[in-house]
Amino acid sequence: MTELLADVAVSAPLKQLYTYLVPEELAKTAQVGMRVRIPFGRRTTVGFLLKLRQGSSEGLKPLKELLDAQPLLTPQLLDLLRWAADYYYHPLGQVIRSALPAGLGSDKGTVKILHEPVYQLVNKQASPRGEKQRQLVDLIGAHGELGLSQLRDLIPAPHASLKRLVELGVLSCREKELQRDPFLSEPLPEDTNLTLNDEQSAAVQAVSAAVGEKKFQPFLLHGVTGSGKTEVYLQTVAFCLQQDLQCLVLVPEIALTPQLVARFRARFESPGVRLAVLHSGLSEGERYDAWRAIIRGEVQIVIGARSAIFAPLQKLGLIIVDEEHEASYKQGEGFRYNARDLALVRGQQQNCPVLLGSATPAFASYYRSEQGGVTRLALDRRAHAGQLPQVELIDLTEQTPEGPLSNRLIEALQQCLERGDQALLLLNRRGFAPFLLCRDCGTSFHCPNCEITLTFHQQQREVRCHYCDYAEPPAEKCPKCDGLQIEPEGAGTERLEEELGELFPGARIARMDRDTTSRKGAHQRLVQKMLGREVDILVGTQMIAKGHDFPGVTLVGVLGADSILNLPDFRAAERSFSLLTQVAGRAGRACGGGQVLIQTFNADHYALACAAEQDYQAFYQQELPFRQELGYPPCGHLINLVLSGNNSGQVKGAAEQLASRLATAAGPVEVLGPSPCPLARLRGKSRVQILLKSSERPALRRLLAQLDAARCRSQPIAQRGEPGG
Repeated sequence: MTELLADVAVSAPLKQLYTYLVPEELAKTAQVGMRVRIPFGRRTTVGFLLKLRQGSSEGLKPLKELLDAQPLLTPQLLDLLRWAADYYYHPLGQVIRSALPAGLGSDKGTVKILHEPVYQLVNKQASPRGEKQRQLVDLIGAHGELGLSQLRDLIPAPHASLKRLVELGVLSCREKELQRDPFLSEPLPEDTNLTLNDEQSAAVQAVSAAVGEKKFQPFLLHGVTGSGKTEVYLQTVAFCLQQDLQCLVLVPEIALTPQLVARFRARFESPGVRLAVLHSGLSEGERYDAWRAIIRGEVQIVIGARSAIFAPLQKLGLIIVDEEHEASYKQGEGFRYNARDLALVRGQQQNCPVLLGSATPAFASYYRSEQGGVTRLALDRRAHAGQLPQVELIDLTEQTPEGPLSNRLIEALQQCLERGDQALLLLNRRGFAPFLLCRDCGTSFHCPNCEITLTFHQQQREVRCHYCDYAEPPAEKCPKCDGLQIEPEGAGTERLEEELGELFPGARIARMDRDTTSRKGAHQRLVQKMLGREVDILVGTQMIAKGHDFPGVTLVGVLGADSILNLPDFRAAERSFSLLTQVAGRAGRACGGGQVLIQTFNADHYALACAAEQDYQAFYQQELPFRQELGYPPCGHLINLVLSGNNSGQVKGAAEQLASRLATAAGPVEVLGPSPCPLARLRGKSRVQILLKSSERPALRRLLAQLDAARCRSQPIAQRGEPGG
């Protein structure tokens, strides 16, 4: 006898699916894409129903419960998740859990659906006695129906009067699902519909043509800072909506781009288009409600950070990846994926164009456009036809400033303040000082969990690790020599803010970094202060370089420009060029021009010289031979294997054994290492890496498949259920 069976993925480091019997009482409502509660070993956990089929139920355990009234995963999304699990070698159940809003894949319960009473007038002839009752009847009659939350905003304490009106038969009451909307209390911004120039028009026409044909085509919108890329996005999205299709817009970090969200709301919400936002800054309930509204087809535009690539849009017509070069599109822990790359895969799977936009494209994206794999759309001038800012490199080898600011930058700040303009200062290092140093013996203070010095935060009076969040009060005397000369060394944004206050006592100074924007809405408030000219100098980390349009900023200063350039990473020059070009583009956006001063000890480096000229093509031509000679991406392919554990000796021994096995089976793959990671100890774990390099991606895939098969043979996993399809 055959019965209905369900193949379920479990959020655990297990690649196989597990098969369960679907009980008769659940058979009619069970659907692929639902969450289910299942027995798993000695415990009960949450799984994801991926397949229903007929088969023998002998020896199988039954599903305990369906957790959803409707599927949370669409067939198109499941295709993407299966592809990602296979490509990134990650268990499918954990991939699904990462894709869903927080709380939905947890064993600790589910996010609740909220409801509220909604009232409707049923007896129009009734004549209520009390003044409050008459007001309620008039309001509800004028609107057709109103929810309790709306009535509370209009009439104070309406509960008793509403209850009495329902008892009298004047009103009817029903329960309606309550949507937790993060924009509910925010006013709708004003729209600024700009006239397109010839370059923008050509870009809109090219992307719109691909949208109309409903075919996959990758585009690279390469526009200088201030060239009007956002208006291109808006008009291509408008065309997509006219075709009754949905749009997905990815941004590097939603908290850092409030202006983009505001412009989309201003353009599309007033005509009645519904927009949803997915990012970690929202509550679990807000994300859950947005997800369910998307899967019901009630949302036309989704804007979000990297995890929004998994939004369950079924009529997807266009994917936009803004600032596509940003490293924050890459998830660095757990399920490690690149949202930009998954956007291209999803575009292929759902037959829609993908628009990658940036003033400083990722080297790989530009390389593909040079090879013809991506259509490049160029915006070579600013939208208002103004000039790009003048960039000057201040060579610190020729002068030694007493503090973090050179005399040239101090002079420029003074002139900027006298004109009544605003300034941005970028220092990509938070805290007061990078470390504390004993002047007597040279001892510094390190994190007990990570191989890194503790950053001094003066306002909190603590030293903190920015990797594991370990913190302790600063020592009053040196633990090594009992010396009392413990002083902060170097400068972070907190120290820079303090010194600016001493140099310019009348200036209004604000700071934008993770310490000042950790609370919900803090970043938006800082942006509004800048737009309202309530801040004269804004100090910040790389947050201030991303996506902001401050019309009053005419001066940008960059301190510590060499910090990224000297990282042990083959992309260091690319990231330095990108960051400096992006932050330089914040100057003079309203009227053109502006001034940018970059303090550096490497004024002759080609990445800084090209950033000063804002010449991407020159940088590309100088960087390409280096990548080609060493076989680095995009001219080759790399896989970095990281082994970590509590015992450094065991980790090193395991890495050496693995490297030896890999070298034996490598073929055309070059095996480099093992060697310590740049952070050899992180969060209490010792870390060793092995780098695999090849000119051919399939060779790397074959080697990984062999490694995975050998691991499964040598370390069999105890079966806790019947493996399914």
